[in-house]
Amino acid sequence: MIYLKTDEEIELMRIANRLVSATLAEAGKHIKPGVTTFQLDRIAEEFIRDHGAIPLFKGYKGFPNALCISINDQVVHGIPGAYQLRNGDIVSIDCGVKKDGYCGDSAYTFEVGEISPEVKKLLQTTKEALYTGISNAVEGKRIGDVAHSIQVYCESRGYSVVRELVGHGIGKEMHESPEVPNYGKKGYGPLLKNGMCIAIEPMINLGSKNVKFEKDGWTVRTRDGKPSAHFEHTVAIRPGKADILSSFEVIDQVLLN
Repeated sequence: MIYLKTDEEIELMRIANRLVSATLAEAGKHIKPGVTTFQLDRIAEEFIRDHGAIPLFKGYKGFPNALCISINDQVVHGIPGAYQLRNGDIVSIDCGVKKDGYCGDSAYTFEVGEISPEVKKLLQTTKEALYTGISNAVEGKRIGDVAHSIQVYCESRGYSVVRELVGHGIGKEMHESPEVPNYGKKGYGPLLKNGMCIAIEPMINLGSKNVKFEKDGWTVRTRDGKPSAHFEHTVAIRPGKADILSSFEVIDQVLLN
C-alpha cells in the first residue's frame, strides 16, 4: 500500500527532515581526525532529543545507535564505536528522526581532512546522481525513471551501483512502499503520484558493485575493499518538480566554515 500525504502531512515531514539535516550539520562540525564515530553518535542523539524528536534508527530491529556511520569501504549501516577518524577517510552518516508522528531520513558523505582526487570525484558524482534522480521524481513518471537516471549517470562515469540496498517510501513509518532502487528501466515500476513521499539514496562504489554483509548483522562493505559513497534526500512528489524536504544547505554552510 502506497500512502499519499496531504499538504499538512508533508509540512510535518518537512519539519522532521529539516531536523535531520540540522543533525547531520551538527555532527559535521565535529568531523576531524581523532574523533570517534561513537562521539559523533552521542552528539547527534543529544541534538535530536533536545529538539523534541526521537532518533528513528535507535532500536530499529535492534540497531544500537542513533546514526549509521559508514567509513570508506563501508556502504551503509555502520555501527558507531571506538574507530577514530583519520585524515583521508570518507564518512557516510545516515540519520533518521521521528517528530510529531512523522519521519525524516537523509544521508551525507563527509570528507575527513584531505581525501584523494579519485575519491572526491566519487562523492561529487554520487551527490550529482541524487539530484539527477530527484529531477525525475515528478508526478506521472515511474520509479524506474528515477532509478534508471541514477544508474546511467553513475555507470557512464565508470562507477557501479549497489543492487542489494534501495531507497523507500516514508511517512509515519521510516520504511513504506514503494522501494526505490538506484538501477532500473525507464517506464517501469510504480507510478509517481502527487503526495507520495520517498527517500532517494544512491549508494555508489568506486570499484565493483558487489557487497558483503558483516557478522555484526548490519554493516555492508564493498567486496573489493574500494570506497563507497552515499547521499540521501526525502522528497515529496509534485507536478513538474519534486519538493525536497531535507536539505544539504545547512551542512554545506558548516563545511565552508
